[in-house]
Amino acid sequence: MAINPSIVTRNLSKISEQTGNVYESIYVIGQRARQISTAQKEELTNKLSEFASSVDNLEEVFENKEQIEISKFYEKMPKPSTIAMEEFLEKKVFFRKPEGNTEESF
Repeated sequence: MAINPSIVTRNLSKISEQTGNVYESIYVIGQRARQISTAQKEELTNKLSEFASSVDNLEEVFENKEQIEISKFYEKMPKPSTIAMEEFLEKKVFFRKPEGNTEESF
C-alpha cells in the first residue's frame, strides 16, 4: 500500500459516508490509528531491544549504526493517522456501533 506521507486535503463527505457522521468516522479512524501506533511501537521496541547492552565498548559504535538505520526507517514511515485514514477510505476497517446491534463491515 503506497501512502503519501504529505498533508492531503480530504473530502468530508467521503469521510462521513460510511458512518453517516463525520465525528463517528474520525473516532473510528482515531481508534485504528491508535492500534497501528501500538503495533509499530512494539515492533520497534522489539527490534531495538536486541541492541540493549549495559557495557560501553567499541563494538557499541557499530551497533549504533544499525540502531540508527532502524530508527530512520521508522521515522520515514507514514504516520499512523495517515495509514488509518487511507484504510478507512478504502473500506478496509471493520467497526460496529455498540448502541445498536447492527454490525457494519468495510
